[in-house]
Amino acid sequence: MSRALILIVEDDEEIQELLSLAMNKEGWRLVMAKNGEDGLALLKKSAVDCVILDIMLPGIDGFTVLKRLKAEKAQDSVPVIMTTARGEDADIVAALELGADDYVVKPYSPRVLIARVRAALRRKEGRALPEAERNFLREGRLGLDAVKHEATLDGAPLDLSVSEFSLLNTFLSQPGRVFSRNQIIDEIHGADYPVTDRSVDVQVMSLRKKLGSAGDLIETIRGVGYRLKPA
Repeated sequence: MSRALILIVEDDEEIQELLSLAMNKEGWRLVMAKNGEDGLALLKKSAVDCVILDIMLPGIDGFTVLKRLKAEKAQDSVPVIMTTARGEDADIVAALELGADDYVVKPYSPRVLIARVRAALRRKEGRALPEAERNFLREGRLGLDAVKHEATLDGAPLDLSVSEFSLLNTFLSQPGRVFSRNQIIDEIHGADYPVTDRSVDVQVMSLRKKLGSAGDLIETIRGVGYRLKPA
C-alpha cells in the first residue's frame, strides 16, 4: 500500500518533521495534527489507513482520542499505533485493551516505527480480503488453512490441538500485533470464558514447543502478552 494515508497526531514538531522525512521515503501520504481534537476532525474528513497517536497531548489525551475513534463504526477498523514516553505496563495494557494495534515507547527509531506501520497496513489489507483468501494465512515459515484445519511449518504439517491451532490462527491473523492474555482468551474462547492467565501461558509454551526451531517467532511482551514476530 505505497499510497497509504497516515495520520500522525503528535504535538512535538521535531518528531513530526522526523517522521515526515522518513515516511515520505515510503511513498505514504501524511496528514498531521498537534492535538487530539484536530486529529479527530481529520479522521472525519479523510479515509486514513493508519493512525500514529501520541498519548500525552494538549487538550484531550491519546486514550480519549482512541476511545472516540473506536466508538465510530466508520473508523473502528483503522489500525492505531500509540507512541509515548510512558512505558509503564499499565499504560501499554490500557492502550491495547482500548483497541490499539501496537504501542511504541519513545525514544524510538523511525525505522522501527515504519516497520510497525507496514505490519499494521498488511493486517488492514488482510482484513479486507475476501473470506476465501482470509481462510488461508501465511507469514514467513508458517502457514494455516482454516477450512482444512491444517497448519504447516516450512511446508510440513504440524500436529496441533484445537486450542493450539486457534492460538496460532489468532497470531497469524495479525502478525506483529501484541495480544494481551484477555484478548487471546476472547479470540479463542469468546468473552467471559473462565480461563486464567496462567492457562494462556501454558498454551503458548505448548505451541512454541511444537513449533520447534520456529518457537521464538512467538514473542513475549513483558507485562502485556504475546505477538507473532512479522517475517
